[in-house]
Amino acid sequence: MADIKDPENTLIMETSQGEVIIECLPDRAPNHVKHIKELAREGFYDGVVFHRVIDDFMAQGGDPTGTGTGGSSKPNLKAEFNDEPHVRGICSMARSAHPDSANSQFFICFDDVGFLDRQYTAWGRVIEGMDNIDKFARGEPVPNPDKIVTMKVAADA
Repeated sequence: MADIKDPENTLIMETSQGEVIIECLPDRAPNHVKHIKELAREGFYDGVVFHRVIDDFMAQGGDPTGTGTGGSSKPNLKAEFNDEPHVRGICSMARSAHPDSANSQFFICFDDVGFLDRQYTAWGRVIEGMDNIDKFARGEPVPNPDKIVTMKVAADA
């Protein structure tokens, strides 16, 4: 089991491929972390698929429609671009061309994708279970996508 230092800022994401533990970075993106924890506590992410999974790049999920166009009913977030590098295991928010359009969709980096640095809000890092993310079915869109079974804040688990 992962060494969970701060249960209030750690997510336990059970996926169709197994458990993934995400350490949130409230010092880097406080509003994004708060937003994602709210959505997790509401059960928003439960059953949501990873609709876009690209080798050597990232796995994207968090859209309740599974199409890449949906989000939550909550307002979009103001960007919190930071200097956390987009490397393997980093969790960052997906958005449209507008910097302040992140809502519920996020992606997990498979590899070093530094061209995204300071253009997308990095809010967490996988501390256990990247091997399970690596097993996700690939595609844009994914024909038979893997999903989040449940996502909980560790303090509530």
